[in-house]
Amino acid sequence: MTTLPDRRLNAYRPDLAEEALRGSVAAERYVAGTPARIADPVAALRPRPDLAAGIDTQLLFGEDVRVLDRADDWAWVKSDFDGYVGYLPEAALVEDEQAATHIIAVPRSFAYSGPDLKTPAAFALSIGSRLTVVGESETRATRYLTLAGGQSVVAGHCLALGETAGDDYVSIAARFLETPYLWGGRSGFGLDCSALVQLAMMMTGRTAPRDSDMQAAGLGTPIERADLVRGDLVFWKGHVAIMEDDKTILHANGHTMSVAREGLDAAIERIGWLYQQPTGYRRP
Repeated sequence: MTTLPDRRLNAYRPDLAEEALRGSVAAERYVAGTPARIADPVAALRPRPDLAAGIDTQLLFGEDVRVLDRADDWAWVKSDFDGYVGYLPEAALVEDEQAATHIIAVPRSFAYSGPDLKTPAAFALSIGSRLTVVGESETRATRYLTLAGGQSVVAGHCLALGETAGDDYVSIAARFLETPYLWGGRSGFGLDCSALVQLAMMMTGRTAPRDSDMQAAGLGTPIERADLVRGDLVFWKGHVAIMEDDKTILHANGHTMSVAREGLDAAIERIGWLYQQPTGYRRP
């Protein structure tokens, strides 16, 4: 039996597939895709072009994608960041040749209509949002960066692309404490367990796959439970948690419906009633 590539990371349908899959999957035609950028603060990526379909993941303002198809106000895209494939409303995209220069480095921020915190907020921004900065100004002793669209963001909430927020991704994950849990969420407004890992690592310049099964299969190296230290990962079927120290985890979870801190032993006992014991431990 032929095993088809993972549809989350490979774009193919009977009528169309990405060029990289030529020779691997059958399709009527193959395309390389055209570049576009996310124009919404957060754009939901779905497995089919239907607003009633569940959310697989989310793409953030300023992230780049390749558009493989457009039809009926929907676009079929592949993320340049983590390779995730799915559908989003065409209105969530913009074709922008200006390169992003900065990234939002705090869990949540705002783009203001002008360089003053008293001006109306134009839209909200999540950690990881990419910005194209064209200038700067200072008002009321606060420095602002001017975006290509004319809005302003607090300079202290941003990093230049290529800079990192340090080496300790666990401390970044802890900044999300009490952020609402959202299945498929991948932003500072709501996120799931694997997105917490991915976003926190991203801000330290490290990469991680999007979903927990992908992380369990190849992120870092396997270790034993007795070897767990800060920064290691604990996996259950469909779930991942970050070790804050050798006894405590941080995780976005459906029990508290938030990012929470919990004792590892207590979590293993609680989760075991529904999802059995951990499936593995890894050091990323």
